[in-house]
Amino acid sequence: MTPLRQKMVEDMQLRGLSEKTQEAYVGAVRQLAEHYGKSPQHIGDEELRQYFLRLTNVKQLTPSTIRVALYGIKFLFQHTLRKEWPTLDLVRPRREKKLPVVLSVAEVHRILRIIRRPRYRACLSTIYACGLRLREGVHLQVRYIDSDRMMVHVRHGKGAKDRYVPLPVPALEMLRRYWRTHRHPEWLFPAPTKSGVPLSTATSQCPSAACNGLSRPPSKRAGFRNRLACIRYATPTPPTCWKLASTYGSFRPIWATARPRPRPSTPT
Repeated sequence: MTPLRQKMVEDMQLRGLSEKTQEAYVGAVRQLAEHYGKSPQHIGDEELRQYFLRLTNVKQLTPSTIRVALYGIKFLFQHTLRKEWPTLDLVRPRREKKLPVVLSVAEVHRILRIIRRPRYRACLSTIYACGLRLREGVHLQVRYIDSDRMMVHVRHGKGAKDRYVPLPVPALEMLRRYWRTHRHPEWLFPAPTKSGVPLSTATSQCPSAACNGLSRPPSKRAGFRNRLACIRYATPTPPTCWKLASTYGSFRPIWATARPRPRPSTPT
């Protein structure tokens, strides 16, 4: 690691940026340095202008990707190098407003049915039932499950914020069945290969066909990240998910046991 990159990382740590934000900013600066083949501190204003024009017109990157590159490079020049560049104030990627992609209940069932390992299936079912983010789900601990109040304590969520989410009764029953065979003193979903660590989401990406209408089911050999990326599209906004989990209107978890309806008695 170069001294400039080390100083930038330390500045981001002092600013309280998350680890993912730090990785994104460092990656943006690294791509800029690789493009010109020299240190960013020797790059001029006109070179920055041509670089963002290339990202917009040649590479045709999405506004969100350009925005990450802008914020990372801007942090380097303004906070680490203490320099002001007019080009950085000129770049304004257009914000897009898109509707979220939400899978139907039947599609979520199809995804969950192909998962054969109980640990992965229980983790994804909990994420879907409670409306959790990926990292929140895989980092759940046993002590975070409050069966008395039927709540899940989510710690260090997005923005380092804690919150409580409702725990549906079928999800609690599923977790209890899972816990009988997968006991761990700390993590609810421990890693199968390493002891003392939770499941990791830093593996392969999700195939687009699996998330776009499920034109073909994901491969059984696909990594855990594939299933997580698919299931996240089935998670609506938290208030909506809480309402579904509490009312059980059209929400039917895959682990719910189907109970036969009583037949009407034959009149004598």
